[in-house]
Amino acid sequence: MKKINLLFNIVVFSFLFMATTCEDDNQTNCEEQLASLANLKLDIENLASTSICNETFECRYIGFGSKPCGGPWGYLVYSTSIDTLMLEDLVTKYYAQENNYNAECGSISDCSVPQPPIAFDCSENKCVPIY
Repeated sequence: MKKINLLFNIVVFSFLFMATTCEDDNQTNCEEQLASLANLKLDIENLASTSICNETFECRYIGFGSKPCGGPWGYLVYSTSIDTLMLEDLVTKYYAQENNYNAECGSISDCSVPQPPIAFDCSENKCVPIY
């Protein structure tokens, strides 16, 4: 009987240890993904903020982020004065990484749908969205 209890305790302890280890690994992975997303978001926002508007450059917007329910969190406004292909590539990369983070780390959101700008003003050489 003591051998059975000992064996049972060892099995239970092993399962608890493995479950805790997996949770810790997943938590660390989620934290690393979140830090990577924060850095990439900062790079994207910094690039977009360097854009200027005037009669030579066109204001545009792009969906930014990946809500767990689908769709973007919002819209990023920029102008064609920057490398728009690089910006689009970075935003696409961010979308894929955040979409992966949402799936792996159990993210939730309010599922609201943000409205894109309907037009732009150019104020002090910056694109200002009009909703």
